[in-house]
Amino acid sequence: MKTLGIALLVLGLVMTVFTGFNIVTKKKVVDLGPVEINKEEKTPVYWSPITGGILLAAGVVILVAGKRRI
Repeated sequence: MKTLGIALLVLGLVMTVFTGFNIVTKKKVVDLGPVEINKEEKTPVYWSPITGGILLAAGVVILVAGKRRI
């Protein structure tokens, strides 16, 4: 339980600070022998900082509950 609580704490903190990232993919547009034209597409992935806060709180609850049992 302690490991799960710490993992949720770290994940929640990261998700609160960083609210998203971009995935960059390359697509081949034209391929004419030695000439090749590629296109980069950026796909954003975003989440709410509230989600990170909820995970952060869940990690604290799990850590506190684990200490009370012992």
